[in-house]
Amino acid sequence: MFSPLPKRSDNFSSWYNELVVRAGLAENASVRGCITIKPYGYAIWEKIQHIFDTAFKKTGHVNAYFPLLIPKSYLNKEASHVEGFAKECAVVTHYRLKMAEDGINVIVDPTAKLTEELIVRPTSEAIIWSTYKNWIQSHRDLPILLNQWSNVVRWEMRTKLFLRTTEFLWQEGHTAHATQHEAEQEALQMLHLYGDIARDYMALPVIKGIKTQNERFAGAENTYTIEALMQDGKALQAGTSHYLGQRFAKAFDVTFTNRSGLREYVWGTSWGLTTRLIGALIMTHSDDDGLILPPKIAPIQVVMIPIYKTDGERALVVSQLKNCETLLMNQGISVKLDDRDTYKPGYKFADYEQKGVPIRVVLGPNDLQKGSIELVRRDTKTKKIIAIEHLHEQVHSWLHEIQENMYHRALSFQKQHMILVDDYASFKEQIQTKGGFILAHWDGTTETELKIKEETKATIRCIPLDGIEEAGTCIYTGKPSMRRVIFAQAY
Repeated sequence: MFSPLPKRSDNFSSWYNELVVRAGLAENASVRGCITIKPYGYAIWEKIQHIFDTAFKKTGHVNAYFPLLIPKSYLNKEASHVEGFAKECAVVTHYRLKMAEDGINVIVDPTAKLTEELIVRPTSEAIIWSTYKNWIQSHRDLPILLNQWSNVVRWEMRTKLFLRTTEFLWQEGHTAHATQHEAEQEALQMLHLYGDIARDYMALPVIKGIKTQNERFAGAENTYTIEALMQDGKALQAGTSHYLGQRFAKAFDVTFTNRSGLREYVWGTSWGLTTRLIGALIMTHSDDDGLILPPKIAPIQVVMIPIYKTDGERALVVSQLKNCETLLMNQGISVKLDDRDTYKPGYKFADYEQKGVPIRVVLGPNDLQKGSIELVRRDTKTKKIIAIEHLHEQVHSWLHEIQENMYHRALSFQKQHMILVDDYASFKEQIQTKGGFILAHWDGTTETELKIKEETKATIRCIPLDGIEEAGTCIYTGKPSMRRVIFAQAY
């Protein structure tokens, strides 16, 4: 049987890291800062990917793929972009290895130095906008609505499974438009799409907002964000959408002939989310016994475990569960019948509880005689015995209830930890002791923002889109302020 996980209340970080490994999601790889995503973890990513990809295509976007390697000169074209990513770039300088003179070791061939160094993409704006220059000549070529599913490399100094790794998987949308209005609407459309899917599929309540100038994406005119709150009171940026204006079009000389016959620069956006969403799922919903996965994201929605003593009992019980499995699968429910005889039922119970499977179904010979079957919910540990013929109805009902319950439980936590603060002393105490989303006034200057970050490690997560004007004074300088922003310590 499994030993207990570390308790969240004792050491949230240890609990998280141990849970990721124990649930079979991922593990650290031999390359520092990189991870191996295991089949169960990748199955969750595939569910997330499918949901978002389907939504992107419904809004007219199509998938493409661009090179992993970017000429260094491309990054030089947009100054703020290269400045934002310079410290995280991995650089390819040579293209060949050879055996050393000792005949044992492999070394870089000094004669195979590249004439221009290549950057392993930290993001793809540069390579994509250099390509758009060849694709766009007229307003008839616009808009371009592309998305890419890929990997990127950012040389992180401090890494954490799923949340911050040297290499990670993501999607990055890159669109080109004929007007400023179209580009601005595109950026907002994708922000709202991110927020809606986080809510409806991941049971993840988020705050939609706009980043401050200091926190916006390098090279963007505006960055929109969805911010989620984890159970330890820290924020997690769950997705971002950037209005690029004409910055990259000007950097790469991407122009078009508009409807009036005049040449002008193209307007752009980019937007992305990553495998850190798996980390968000874990830290938002899970407990001291393991994962709790929303049914719409869970790779296995129902696990079936037979109980038996003899081969005869096994045959009868497994046969009935196979009938149930077929019925549920025909209704679009993902089911796993675990009839392995190499593990005891108790081990299986603990294993699937740790993996966060929403519903466990158990059937033994006594149940079979009575025509009944046992179900257990992962989110509440509720146990229920029903007639076998009502299994599909109960499973459908519970999957819906679990999804709703998980969202409202997370939303309740968020609301309880959204605190209004009006003075700096209270702000510092709240950050140090409880965390959460702190709504406070700020004077609008980067100088004040950086001083607060230096003293408390709290950053402005966003200026909420649904915030209202409210006269007040900055908690740090006492200068006038017309709205509250959200501060938090963050991953």
